[in-house]
Amino acid sequence: MAIETTTALPPPAPGLRVRMSYEEFLEWAGEDVHAEWVNGEVTVYMTAASIHQRLVVFLTWLLQGYVNDLGLGEVLTGPMQVKLSPGGSGREPDVFFVAKERQGQLREKFFEGAPDLVIEVVSDESASRDRVDKFEEYEEAGVREYWIVDPRPRRRRADFYQLAADGKYQPVPTPDGVYRSAVLPGFWLRVEWLWQEPLPKLLPTLETIQKEKA
Repeated sequence: MAIETTTALPPPAPGLRVRMSYEEFLEWAGEDVHAEWVNGEVTVYMTAASIHQRLVVFLTWLLQGYVNDLGLGEVLTGPMQVKLSPGGSGREPDVFFVAKERQGQLREKFFEGAPDLVIEVVSDESASRDRVDKFEEYEEAGVREYWIVDPRPRRRRADFYQLAADGKYQPVPTPDGVYRSAVLPGFWLRVEWLWQEPLPKLLPTLETIQKEKA
């Protein structure tokens, strides 16, 4: 449903679309609201499925453990907002990394600018948004590395992109089944881990990455 004015704003609900300023959006949306602000309009999304959330937790924990150990910066997750540019969208990445030297851009309710790394875990309702809309926005904003992970049964696929010198994303192939990050020195990920049921145990997996740096 679409609402064209910002008077008497309704409570957040999945499927709701309402126009408001970004400042109004930050005040209106609580910490548990899964929503994004694009071109002056807010869209509230459905709660993520368990397969999505398990993978977000797994990736967040792995990255945070690695980043903390080396003092590289900070790993954050939705519903933390990212304001890509002053006139750009307010997105809610599933997971994102901010390098230590850019942590000063972190505000109380959002990160101002382009994170160094963004990960989106695909769900049924987010596939086009993650692969088209956000791909273009993250590229234009200068997000240095973008992972799109689709864990859905019969669609399992992980795509990794790194920003080239011309400002365009280049896909990074993983012929040996291992992805090596450009943003996180020495961090690598075996793609098959993402599809294991249950997911690999976190501490042994982190220790393997730390011992055998790419």
